[in-house]
Amino acid sequence: MTVDKNFVDTLFDVKGKVAIITGATGALGTAVSFGYGLAGMKVMVTGRNEDKLKVLCQELKKEDIECEYSVGDPATEEDVQKVVQNTMESFGEINVLVTAAGYNNPQPIIKQELTEWQKIMNSDVQGTWLFCKYVGAEMIKQGKGGKVILISSARSKMGMAGYTGYCTAKGGIDLMAQSLACEWSAEYKINVNTINPTVFRSDLTEWMFDPDSEVYKNFLKRLPIGRLGEPEDFIGPCIFLASSASDFMTGANIAVEGGYWAN
Repeated sequence: MTVDKNFVDTLFDVKGKVAIITGATGALGTAVSFGYGLAGMKVMVTGRNEDKLKVLCQELKKEDIECEYSVGDPATEEDVQKVVQNTMESFGEINVLVTAAGYNNPQPIIKQELTEWQKIMNSDVQGTWLFCKYVGAEMIKQGKGGKVILISSARSKMGMAGYTGYCTAKGGIDLMAQSLACEWSAEYKINVNTINPTVFRSDLTEWMFDPDSEVYKNFLKRLPIGRLGEPEDFIGPCIFLASSASDFMTGANIAVEGGYWAN
């Protein structure tokens, strides 16, 4: 067997690819938006808050990143169709989808209202399904394959008290990726994988990063890597999954969780 040097040199090259990133103003979505943009990708950032999206897009453009934004609720079909249409109008194609939008509100099942549980399912599952449906249709129409990266969670395979919404939703995301891999990969060359983070730094989790707190100390006992996550930890895996280096991977639930599943 002979390995071509150009093949190796371009293995992780994503320059020129067009990506839609949902939940782009969140910690993980923002990190991936910058990571993709600085790697030479064109990014369409989307979410529900236009003011935040506008600021994010301005910051990306300051780094000479080709960026546009489109406002929309990922759980609303018409909004998702609009985001996909805007992306096609702006960039002419879609090569990568990252679904980083999500929501959680932990509560005991007997106290949680059905409407709140449904909000978790809509934000995490329905929104992901809708973007897969409409982006997938464009990728199939383009006939050039594609990369779909669904943001799941370490909680997709490990239950937790108060998490009957979130764990159920993320377990569904894992199976959605596996089902879509069976549906798309052989026929259309569209790879579908998840990354499964544990706790990482964000506005909602900053309180957990106090090294003197018992919450922090207890959580670290479960993390062989010895620290909690940072948003930047997910840039590498997302570039890998967007590149040709991951062409033989599909339907995988990839642990990017500091060893949490191992302990």
